[in-house]
Amino acid sequence: MFAELPMNLTDDDFTLMGLPQQQAQSRAELDTRWKGLQAQVHPDRFAAEGAAAQRVAMQWAVRVNEAYRRLRDPLSRAAYLCELRGAPIQANENTAMPASFLMEQMEWREALDEARDDAAVEAIDAEVAAREEALLTDVERLLDEVDAAAAGAQVRALMFIQRFRADIAKRLEQE
Repeated sequence: MFAELPMNLTDDDFTLMGLPQQQAQSRAELDTRWKGLQAQVHPDRFAAEGAAAQRVAMQWAVRVNEAYRRLRDPLSRAAYLCELRGAPIQANENTAMPASFLMEQMEWREALDEARDDAAVEAIDAEVAAREEALLTDVERLLDEVDAAAAGAQVRALMFIQRFRADIAKRLEQE
């Protein structure tokens, strides 16, 4: 039943999806591969083979969805690549950040606290989004040149930025 599939449940996400193990990925290609794999492993395809076959198909479908969710988001893909390359992020244990980044964070937080209207909050968000984009570009370069340790520090910074942007979004919803 699943023996003809060219993948293994324990394959890394990139292998499972048939993609190169790199940060730079085409979202369209990722979407196409996900849809193709889902079509192959969808439990409904195995209804005639009984409950056991459908359970196995469900495991495959869950695994394919898990890989897709991790790879479609550039930040989670970067963290995953760091882990695969022996430089796990360990965001809860390793919170060390350069002083310049911490100062930048403090300035953004102060600016958000002082912002009096949506336009001011949106301006802060635009600045933070530009910084996020620059860091993502840097992470892609570092990972694709195989400097996972340096990329890991940038991924941790991006995690801080992602949380701050969520705070900005909450603020915009309140106003």
